[in-house]
Amino acid sequence: MLLQGKKAFVTAAGAGIGLATARAFAAEGAEVIATDINDAALAEINDERITARRLDVMDKAAVQAVAAEIGAVDILFNCAGFVHHGTILDCEEDDFDFSFNLNVKATYNVTKAFLPAMLDAGGGSIVFMSSAASSIIAAPNRFVYGATKAAVIGMTKSIAADFITQGIRANAICPATVESPSLRERMKATGDYEAARAAFIARQPMGRIGTPEEIADLVVFLASDKSSFITGQAIAIDGGWTNV
Repeated sequence: MLLQGKKAFVTAAGAGIGLATARAFAAEGAEVIATDINDAALAEINDERITARRLDVMDKAAVQAVAAEIGAVDILFNCAGFVHHGTILDCEEDDFDFSFNLNVKATYNVTKAFLPAMLDAGGGSIVFMSSAASSIIAAPNRFVYGATKAAVIGMTKSIAADFITQGIRANAICPATVESPSLRERMKATGDYEAARAAFIARQPMGRIGTPEEIADLVVFLASDKSSFITGQAIAIDGGWTNV
Protein backbone atom coordinates (compact mmCIF):
# COMPACT_ATOMS: atom_id res chain seq x y z
CA MET A 1 0.00 0.00 0.00
CA LEU A 2 1.48 3.31 -1.13
CA LEU A 3 0.10 5.36 1.76
CA GLN A 4 0.26 2.90 4.64
CA GLY A 5 0.73 4.71 7.94
CA LYS A 6 0.01 8.16 6.51
CA LYS A 7 -2.72 10.60 7.54
CA ALA A 8 -4.50 12.58 4.83
CA PHE A 9 -6.82 15.58 4.95
CA VAL A 10 -9.14 16.21 1.99
CA THR A 11 -11.45 19.13 1.28
CA ALA A 12 -14.53 18.90 -0.98
CA ALA A 13 -14.60 15.16 -0.39
CA GLY A 14 -18.37 14.76 -0.74
CA ALA A 15 -18.39 14.09 -4.48
CA GLY A 16 -16.36 14.01 -7.68
CA ILE A 17 -12.59 14.17 -7.52
CA GLY A 18 -12.54 14.79 -3.77
CA LEU A 19 -14.59 11.69 -3.00
CA ALA A 20 -12.68 9.51 -5.46
CA THR A 21 -9.40 10.67 -3.94
CA ALA A 22 -10.49 10.11 -0.35
CA ARG A 23 -11.46 6.55 -1.29
CA ALA A 24 -8.23 6.02 -3.21
CA PHE A 25 -6.18 7.28 -0.25
CA ALA A 26 -8.00 4.85 2.03
CA ALA A 27 -7.52 1.97 -0.41
CA GLU A 28 -3.79 2.65 -0.29
CA GLY A 29 -3.73 2.42 3.50
CA ALA A 30 -4.04 6.05 4.60
CA GLU A 31 -6.11 7.32 7.51
CA VAL A 32 -8.33 9.89 5.82
CA ILE A 33 -10.22 12.90 7.16
CA ALA A 34 -12.75 13.73 4.45
CA THR A 35 -14.45 17.12 4.72
CA ASP A 36 -17.24 18.89 2.84
CA ILE A 37 -20.14 21.26 3.48
CA ASN A 38 -22.65 18.69 2.20
CA ASP A 39 -23.77 16.68 5.22
CA ALA A 40 -25.87 14.31 3.12
CA ALA A 41 -22.92 13.45 0.87
CA LEU A 42 -20.65 12.89 3.84
CA ALA A 43 -23.20 10.54 5.37
CA GLU A 44 -22.86 8.29 2.31
CA ILE A 45 -19.15 7.70 2.89
CA ASN A 46 -18.77 4.25 4.38
CA ASP A 47 -15.15 3.26 4.88
CA GLU A 48 -13.47 2.35 8.15
CA ARG A 49 -10.35 4.28 7.11
CA ILE A 50 -12.29 7.48 6.36
CA THR A 51 -13.58 9.91 8.97
CA ALA A 52 -16.16 12.23 7.42
CA ARG A 53 -16.76 15.61 8.97
CA ARG A 54 -18.40 18.87 7.97
CA LEU A 55 -16.16 21.80 7.17
CA ASP A 56 -16.79 25.06 5.39
CA VAL A 57 -13.35 25.96 4.02
CA MET A 58 -14.46 29.60 3.73
CA ASP A 59 -14.86 29.74 7.53
CA LYS A 60 -11.35 30.64 8.67
CA ALA A 61 -12.05 30.02 12.35
CA ALA A 62 -13.49 26.57 11.60
CA VAL A 63 -10.48 25.70 9.46
CA GLN A 64 -8.06 26.76 12.19
CA ALA A 65 -10.01 24.82 14.80
CA VAL A 66 -10.01 21.57 12.82
CA ALA A 67 -6.31 21.93 12.03
CA ALA A 68 -5.52 22.41 15.71
CA GLU A 69 -7.65 19.41 16.62
CA ILE A 70 -6.20 17.06 14.02
CA GLY A 71 -2.57 18.11 14.27
CA ALA A 72 0.02 16.98 11.77
CA VAL A 73 -1.04 15.29 8.56
CA ASP A 74 1.24 13.71 5.98
CA ILE A 75 -0.98 14.62 3.03
CA LEU A 76 -3.09 17.71 2.39
CA PHE A 77 -5.33 17.74 -0.68
CA ASN A 78 -6.91 21.14 -1.33
CA CYS A 79 -9.77 20.12 -3.61
CA ALA A 80 -12.51 22.67 -2.91
CA GLY A 81 -13.41 25.04 -5.73
CA PHE A 82 -16.04 26.65 -7.91
CA VAL A 83 -16.38 27.09 -11.69
CA HIS A 84 -17.84 30.41 -12.80
CA HIS A 85 -19.10 30.55 -16.38
CA GLY A 86 -18.57 33.67 -18.46
CA THR A 87 -16.22 36.33 -19.77
CA ILE A 88 -15.04 39.37 -17.83
CA LEU A 89 -18.23 41.13 -18.94
CA ASP A 90 -20.33 38.41 -17.31
CA CYS A 91 -18.32 38.47 -14.10
CA GLU A 92 -19.80 40.82 -11.54
CA GLU A 93 -17.77 41.91 -8.54
CA ASP A 94 -19.64 39.46 -6.30
CA ASP A 95 -18.79 36.62 -8.72
CA PHE A 96 -15.15 37.71 -8.75
CA ASP A 97 -14.96 37.88 -4.96
CA PHE A 98 -16.68 34.54 -4.40
CA SER A 99 -14.45 32.76 -6.91
CA PHE A 100 -11.26 34.14 -5.42
CA ASN A 101 -12.47 33.60 -1.86
CA LEU A 102 -13.22 29.92 -2.45
CA ASN A 103 -10.63 28.93 -5.04
CA VAL A 104 -7.70 30.92 -3.67
CA LYS A 105 -8.25 32.44 -0.22
CA ALA A 106 -9.81 29.33 1.29
CA THR A 107 -6.94 27.25 -0.09
CA TYR A 108 -4.50 29.72 1.45
CA ASN A 109 -6.27 29.50 4.83
CA VAL A 110 -6.38 25.69 4.84
CA THR A 111 -2.73 25.38 3.85
CA LYS A 112 -1.56 28.01 6.34
CA ALA A 113 -3.50 26.27 9.12
CA PHE A 114 -2.04 22.81 8.47
CA LEU A 115 1.51 23.67 7.35
CA PRO A 116 3.11 24.46 10.74
CA ALA A 117 2.30 21.02 12.19
CA MET A 118 3.47 19.36 8.97
CA LEU A 119 6.77 21.20 9.30
CA ASP A 120 7.11 20.23 12.95
CA ALA A 121 6.51 16.59 12.00
CA GLY A 122 9.20 16.65 9.34
CA GLY A 123 7.26 17.41 6.18
CA GLY A 124 4.60 16.02 3.91
CA SER A 125 2.93 16.38 0.52
CA ILE A 126 0.46 19.14 -0.37
CA VAL A 127 -1.58 18.73 -3.52
CA PHE A 128 -3.48 21.69 -4.90
CA MET A 129 -6.44 21.59 -7.27
CA SER A 130 -5.74 23.85 -10.21
CA SER A 131 -6.99 23.34 -13.76
CA ALA A 132 -5.80 23.07 -17.33
CA ALA A 133 -7.77 26.33 -17.70
CA SER A 134 -5.30 28.49 -15.79
CA SER A 135 -1.89 29.85 -16.72
CA ILE A 136 -1.49 26.75 -18.89
CA ILE A 137 -4.26 27.39 -21.41
CA ALA A 138 -7.27 29.68 -21.74
CA ALA A 139 -10.78 28.33 -22.09
CA PRO A 140 -13.71 30.36 -23.45
CA ASN A 141 -16.08 31.66 -20.78
CA ARG A 142 -13.75 30.82 -17.91
CA PHE A 143 -12.43 34.30 -17.12
CA VAL A 144 -12.39 34.38 -13.34
CA TYR A 145 -12.06 30.62 -12.96
CA GLY A 146 -8.91 30.63 -15.08
CA ALA A 147 -7.55 33.58 -13.11
CA THR A 148 -8.09 31.81 -9.78
CA LYS A 149 -6.54 28.58 -10.99
CA ALA A 150 -3.51 30.46 -12.30
CA ALA A 151 -3.19 31.93 -8.81
CA VAL A 152 -3.29 28.44 -7.33
CA ILE A 153 -0.37 27.42 -9.53
CA GLY A 154 1.58 30.45 -8.32
CA MET A 155 0.77 29.58 -4.72
CA THR A 156 1.88 25.99 -5.27
CA LYS A 157 5.24 26.97 -6.74
CA SER A 158 5.91 29.52 -4.02
CA ILE A 159 5.20 27.07 -1.19
CA ALA A 160 7.31 24.42 -2.89
CA ALA A 161 10.24 26.84 -3.15
CA ASP A 162 9.93 28.21 0.38
CA PHE A 163 9.79 24.86 2.17
CA ILE A 164 11.76 22.51 -0.08
CA THR A 165 14.53 22.09 2.52
CA GLN A 166 12.04 21.33 5.29
CA GLY A 167 10.45 18.21 3.86
CA ILE A 168 7.44 19.81 2.21
CA ARG A 169 6.51 19.00 -1.36
CA ALA A 170 3.79 21.00 -3.12
CA ASN A 171 2.32 20.19 -6.52
CA ALA A 172 -0.78 21.22 -8.44
CA ILE A 173 -2.95 18.97 -10.56
CA CYS A 174 -4.48 20.57 -13.64
CA PRO A 175 -7.39 18.51 -14.96
CA ALA A 176 -9.46 19.17 -18.05
CA THR A 177 -13.16 18.27 -18.02
CA VAL A 178 -13.96 15.52 -15.51
CA GLU A 179 -17.23 13.74 -14.77
CA SER A 180 -18.81 15.14 -11.60
CA PRO A 181 -22.15 16.25 -10.19
CA SER A 182 -21.10 19.88 -10.60
CA LEU A 183 -20.27 19.33 -14.27
CA ARG A 184 -23.67 17.78 -14.87
CA GLU A 185 -25.33 20.73 -13.12
CA ARG A 186 -23.42 23.18 -15.32
CA MET A 187 -24.44 21.28 -18.46
CA LYS A 188 -28.08 21.27 -17.39
CA ALA A 189 -27.89 25.02 -16.70
CA THR A 190 -27.16 25.68 -20.38
CA GLY A 191 -30.68 24.55 -21.25
CA ASP A 192 -29.41 21.88 -23.66
CA TYR A 193 -27.66 19.16 -21.70
CA GLU A 194 -26.81 16.95 -24.67
CA ALA A 195 -25.37 19.78 -26.73
CA ALA A 196 -23.29 20.99 -23.78
CA ARG A 197 -21.96 17.51 -23.14
CA ALA A 198 -21.10 17.06 -26.81
CA ALA A 199 -19.20 20.35 -26.77
CA PHE A 200 -17.16 19.33 -23.72
CA ILE A 201 -16.30 16.00 -25.34
CA ALA A 202 -15.44 17.64 -28.67
CA ARG A 203 -12.67 19.74 -27.14
CA GLN A 204 -10.99 16.66 -25.66
CA PRO A 205 -8.51 15.11 -28.13
CA MET A 206 -9.17 11.68 -26.58
CA GLY A 207 -12.83 12.07 -27.42
CA ARG A 208 -14.08 11.58 -23.88
CA ILE A 209 -14.39 13.24 -20.50
CA GLY A 210 -12.07 12.15 -17.70
CA THR A 211 -13.18 10.21 -14.65
CA PRO A 212 -12.67 11.22 -11.00
CA GLU A 213 -10.81 7.96 -10.43
CA GLU A 214 -8.24 8.84 -13.10
CA ILE A 215 -7.55 12.14 -11.38
CA ALA A 216 -7.41 10.43 -7.98
CA ASP A 217 -4.68 8.10 -9.24
CA LEU A 218 -2.47 11.12 -9.94
CA VAL A 219 -3.18 12.63 -6.51
CA VAL A 220 -2.26 9.32 -4.85
CA PHE A 221 1.02 9.28 -6.75
CA LEU A 222 1.85 12.86 -5.76
CA ALA A 223 0.89 12.13 -2.15
CA SER A 224 3.07 9.04 -2.00
CA ASP A 225 6.81 8.57 -1.64
CA LYS A 226 6.86 7.36 -5.26
CA SER A 227 6.92 11.05 -6.24
CA SER A 228 9.56 12.05 -3.70
CA PHE A 229 11.63 13.96 -6.30
CA ILE A 230 8.68 15.99 -7.62
CA THR A 231 7.77 19.38 -6.22
CA GLY A 232 6.65 22.77 -7.51
CA GLN A 233 4.99 21.29 -10.58
CA ALA A 234 1.68 22.01 -12.30
CA ILE A 235 0.79 18.69 -13.87
CA ALA A 236 -1.82 18.60 -16.61
CA ILE A 237 -4.08 15.55 -16.63
CA ASP A 238 -6.28 16.55 -19.52
CA GLY A 239 -6.63 13.91 -22.21
CA GLY A 240 -4.20 15.85 -24.40
CA TRP A 241 -6.20 19.10 -24.40
CA THR A 242 -3.25 21.41 -23.66
CA ASN A 243 -1.02 19.59 -26.16
CA VAL A 244 -2.89 20.67 -29.30
